[in-house]
Amino acid sequence: MSADRAPGPPKGRPSFPARLTPGREPAVRAASAVARPPVSPPSARHSSNDAARWAMVRRLQAQGLTHPSVVQAMAAVERHRFVDAGLAYQAYEDTSLPIGLGQTISKPSVVARMLELLCAGQTLPLGRVLEVGTGCGYQAAVLSALASEVYSMERLRGLHDKARQNLRFFRLPNVHLLLGDGSQGYAQGAPYAGIVAAAGGEAIAQAWLDQLQVGGRLVAPVQTDNTQQHLVVVERTPQGYVSQTHEAVLFVPLKSGVV
Repeated sequence: MSADRAPGPPKGRPSFPARLTPGREPAVRAASAVARPPVSPPSARHSSNDAARWAMVRRLQAQGLTHPSVVQAMAAVERHRFVDAGLAYQAYEDTSLPIGLGQTISKPSVVARMLELLCAGQTLPLGRVLEVGTGCGYQAAVLSALASEVYSMERLRGLHDKARQNLRFFRLPNVHLLLGDGSQGYAQGAPYAGIVAAAGGEAIAQAWLDQLQVGGRLVAPVQTDNTQQHLVVVERTPQGYVSQTHEAVLFVPLKSGVV
């Protein structure tokens, strides 16, 4: 996992617009205004989408989701707002759905599992978290309830713009969307309390390891052989990095560049 080390982070919150590398400016967007309050279980006055969302959460709990903050975050975010209207009836099923440009929104069970691994044993809210692969913005919205700030990077301009549009409804002041090469991380916001990636390579990107703070945790799919990916959790300790391999998953391959 050889790579040039990321430049040292500045003190405090990075200014906007920010730069990934000299001469390249990412598009940085924040969903502004006031965060929405936690939701309650649906009553007769609530819509069928509310009932379907809570049914989804109950299924996740039956499948083993136990972290109370992740349960609440999954219940708070309306997944149907992140898929095309023609697919909204499937939004609360445990399935991935197309979001354009050959990409998909991850299964709710996969999102919940990755965030539970990210938060396990950690004091919440987490500090700054870097998400690699914004996609449609769904996981960034869930992360916003678990972290003080979320920096979410997307290399595909069409998805970056779609996520910005999707997240506008939620009015989340702590979510910052960046158009950039996520394989290089975002050194200006480092160090991170958590990093979560929605794309997998043959190894953890060195830039992510460099940008993880001591005591922080990284969750990403990694190709462990020629055909299979597994979720890998890496913790940074004062002595170095400690990794654990978890269940098999299937994510799109990690790619470089901005298109």
